[in-house]
Amino acid sequence: MGLTQEALDKLLAKLDQDRDVAGQKYELIRCRLVKFFEVRGCLFAEDLADEAINRTARRILEGAAVPDVLPYSIGVARLVFKESKDKFERRVFRPEDWPAMAIPTPDRDHKFECFETCLELLTPEDREMIITYYRGERGTKIRNRKQLADRTGLGENALRIRTHRIRVRLAQCVESCLNQVNYTH
Repeated sequence: MGLTQEALDKLLAKLDQDRDVAGQKYELIRCRLVKFFEVRGCLFAEDLADEAINRTARRILEGAAVPDVLPYSIGVARLVFKESKDKFERRVFRPEDWPAMAIPTPDRDHKFECFETCLELLTPEDREMIITYYRGERGTKIRNRKQLADRTGLGENALRIRTHRIRVRLAQCVESCLNQVNYTH
């Protein structure tokens, strides 16, 4: 479940009465959470950090007593990490399966074809946004994202939320495509 505007507003209000200061604190917390997940070797550290923030914001909206958002969100991040680790081990693959994954298979070819098809189904604007958002390595990726935010007139957080929504739609499309491929074979 995504972050609602009401939950985001409550979280920001909890961080600081000054909206700009609250935004800066939000970014600091998000960076700390991304590092939390990166240190633990998570492949999708940014997504997991966003999930931890979303859950923290929802709990604040529900009226949970959260005296300090950073320690609370780190506690939530621990739970998100455990859940993601369990899900990863249960549904994806175990490290001992990695050598077998290096061999091209029809299944991986289908995934790639579905991804390409779904990417083409996005609007040209969304396709360009998601490709630009993930293009490059660390420093280049950061510069690309700042340029993309400037070009689109979106703040960094709004850009992150928008690309997350595009990524969710893309993932749902790929899953649907793979299910269709599996039924036809």
